[in-house]
Amino acid sequence: MSDRRPPAGPPAPGRWHWLDLRLWPVAAAVWAVGLAAPFLAPHLLAAGAVGALGAAAVVGVRGRGAPAAIALVVLAGVTAASGAAAVRGAAREGSPLRAAAESGATAEVTLTVRSDARRLPGPGGPRVLLDAEVTSLSDGGAVHRLRDAVVVFAPADGWVGALPGQVVRVRVRVAPPEKGEDVVAVLSARGPPERGEGPGAVQRAAGALRESLASASARVLDHRAGGLLPGLVVGDTRRMDEVLDEEFQRAGLAHLTAVSGANVAIVIACVLHPLRRRAVDRRVQAGVALVALVGFVVLARPSASVLRAGVMGGVALLALASGRPRAALPALGAAVTVLLLAVPEFARDPGFALSVTATAAIVLLAPPWARRLRARSWPAWAADALSVSVAAGLATAPIVAGLNGTVSLVSVPANLLAVPAVMPATVLGLLAAPAGLVSPSLGNALVWLAGWPVRWIVGVAERAAAAPDAVVGWPGGTLGACVLAGVLLGTGWALWRLPRLRPLGVAALIGLVVVAWPVRQHVDGWPPAGAVLVACDVGQGDALVLPVGAGRGILVDAGPDVAAVDRCLDRLGIEELPLVLLSHLDADHVGGLAGALTGRTVGEVAGGTLPPSDDRAPAVDELVRQAGSTRAVLVPGDRRTVSGVVVDVLSPDPRRATATAESNDLSLVVRVTVRGLRLLLTGDLGADSETRLRRDGVDLRADVLKVPHHGSGDADPAFLAATGARIALISVAADNSYGHPAPRLLGWLAGAGMRVHRTDREGDLAVVGEKGDWGVVTRGSSGAEAASERPAAPWPHPTVPSPAPRRTAGNGRRRMAPCTRACSPGRAHVAPAGGHRRGGAAAVPRGRRRPLRRPRPPPRRRGARAGRARPAGGPAGRRARPVAVRRPPAGGGHRGARGGRCAGRLAHRLRQGPGPGPHARRRALRREAQRGPGEGVQVRGSRGRRLPEGQLGR
Repeated sequence: MSDRRPPAGPPAPGRWHWLDLRLWPVAAAVWAVGLAAPFLAPHLLAAGAVGALGAAAVVGVRGRGAPAAIALVVLAGVTAASGAAAVRGAAREGSPLRAAAESGATAEVTLTVRSDARRLPGPGGPRVLLDAEVTSLSDGGAVHRLRDAVVVFAPADGWVGALPGQVVRVRVRVAPPEKGEDVVAVLSARGPPERGEGPGAVQRAAGALRESLASASARVLDHRAGGLLPGLVVGDTRRMDEVLDEEFQRAGLAHLTAVSGANVAIVIACVLHPLRRRAVDRRVQAGVALVALVGFVVLARPSASVLRAGVMGGVALLALASGRPRAALPALGAAVTVLLLAVPEFARDPGFALSVTATAAIVLLAPPWARRLRARSWPAWAADALSVSVAAGLATAPIVAGLNGTVSLVSVPANLLAVPAVMPATVLGLLAAPAGLVSPSLGNALVWLAGWPVRWIVGVAERAAAAPDAVVGWPGGTLGACVLAGVLLGTGWALWRLPRLRPLGVAALIGLVVVAWPVRQHVDGWPPAGAVLVACDVGQGDALVLPVGAGRGILVDAGPDVAAVDRCLDRLGIEELPLVLLSHLDADHVGGLAGALTGRTVGEVAGGTLPPSDDRAPAVDELVRQAGSTRAVLVPGDRRTVSGVVVDVLSPDPRRATATAESNDLSLVVRVTVRGLRLLLTGDLGADSETRLRRDGVDLRADVLKVPHHGSGDADPAFLAATGARIALISVAADNSYGHPAPRLLGWLAGAGMRVHRTDREGDLAVVGEKGDWGVVTRGSSGAEAASERPAAPWPHPTVPSPAPRRTAGNGRRRMAPCTRACSPGRAHVAPAGGHRRGGAAAVPRGRRRPLRRPRPPPRRRGARAGRARPAGGPAGRRARPVAVRRPPAGGGHRGARGGRCAGRLAHRLRQGPGPGPHARRRALRREAQRGPGEGVQVRGSRGRRLPEGQLGR
């Protein structure tokens, strides 16, 4: 019988060849079990392991051929993964640490540190996050010996510098983890630990090398490049600039600071090249390279992407030593399977998924694409670079879209420009780390040389992130990722199978770049001309901007997130901040301060009097100092005037700043006067402070009210009415867990004759016009995590007349709500809460409306029927007039903001027993009370979780 196997050798260009995918079914099966395991009970996992084992026995008896072999391997993987997960789950459930976490106890524990302490940015005292393993627990006199994985939140003092392997003893508060997390508990330490046995010699050497590189980078390079170089070389991003990190995300370059396959390939290539030049035996080559690989993994710390690349590199070196073909796909499949069995939490690690997907795409797609380009006379280096960048970018785009809700349109060109500089920067950085320990001068010289390619990468990231429409929004979550993957696969299949569509696709791409994109820059038109105030959509926080000239603005608060406020200021074209006002130092108001100040000219930064117990001021002072500015304290009666915008300080009184005072009650309250309009900005005032201001006779009259505390129910209705405002702006996150805005607050605002605009439903809000002829323009809700629009042209000077009401369509669509001379106290344009733009109370979800028990009295005057859609260019219809406020009828039959009758529907939410304060009758209901300093901040992307202040990570 003749051998019919095809001859060995590389496949001919343009010919099909088989791919070795035998290990990928088992890798996929183990990955699926790892994704589902945290949500399944241990007994279910054990049952799954037994079932898979039984199925494997049946297949082994009856199955034949390759399909049966593949099924056996898959079932074996499922059995191993399910069984291991069941054992781990049972151990977690029965751990004494889990029992302590359920009761919220405080205990003394002995920890073994498993990761470097990562600083958590925020306005409060410096705090860190690290992974650890509890080895002993002292609870009520009993000592338990454990080996439980935990996450530790702690103050930076005493924890920074703790290396992996360090044993510490500390008293902590134990809390249960979120569902789906693999750790047994979350520990919160209040002070520095008592250090015990130190890390091993290997970890000490790795820590010294990392610190040598970081110190030399900080001495020789500027702040941005000095923080980036350790991230490129060993993944040390502790000193990386927060705004630069956001620019890397927008430009699609964030993978450069997540050490992975590229870094491992550089290390192995640098080791193997001189050995091959001297014709050293391949087994010696593999041995030396393996030692270098293990050392690099220890140096870079074993994160998901590092371990994946390291295991795959180890498999390839094993193939080199044995003389067998070094197939990349089997090596990647083996690496994925081994890692997921050893470290199951990698199954839910986004970095691991991105790393595996990008590597697989480079292996499968880049070589044939590069061959086709070289066949069309492309230079080899250009064909390879373009193929790798496009393959990795397209493959990872659905995952990035699912995680962030964005798609970077500049990722491919940015990577093409930045990647050539990565190798020299990495090699020089790796040489500088040990050289700095021997000779600091030599280390500084090598870092100086590495600074040139690093500065090039920084420049590419800055310009790519600043490009108009660099990032576009996309639905997040699993559905959004699947939709984008389907679109990319469908487009690729159509272009491959239908060659006639390729010229059409090229023409469409050219049309988008040459015609559609420039036209969009001219018709988008945000911000609107004549804007006097913009409330930025930054999530659960405040960030307000007042224009004071071309490219200049006053910023009031900076929101909870660095990226969100930076994007908003970029959209508005703000390059200079002559005045920054901070209402108070809670994280939802100053957490994004670094994003606002970095890269902009900053004048004075001012705030109110702080309580003596507030320890968050030094961190804010350091940010202000880095921006080249000074910080001032304002008291009632102070006035600031910037280019015709007058800011009068109304509160807080310094005498109220006692050690027991709440930060919300000391919020800076200012009234801004511009073009005859009065804007009252109130921070996070509570009901008691509002009542005090009103009783003290403070002039609260205004045209626009920034509603205190994101619409909390802890408010004084008389204070709201005393403002006489016609428009109320609420800066709030969608689906926040605080219940903001509170339904009863919306009722009070409607009763006071105010029209309500909310950032969670309408996006950025702009007050446009001048006294007697003004209104509100909305940009359209995009969320704090949505893609930013183009950097707009600088704002016009406030003397520019306001535009006529208009509507524009598109991604930056705007809606104008006029408020002309017809507005009068006691009447308001009742805000349309839904999409039909009808007046009345806040929107009620469709299907939940119920009839009132008695009819409402008809309005005294009829307004424009905005709900009737008219064709473009048609008659204007009746002129819009004010709509009379519909007062609640007698007898308590008024419908609340969520449908149904208010009376009798909230009784189940009232708590029995004494109230928590001296004025319990005026306090808010549950989920409507003001947030205390220790209750955390609701941020987008947290899935309802509250992050403690000072622990807002990038």
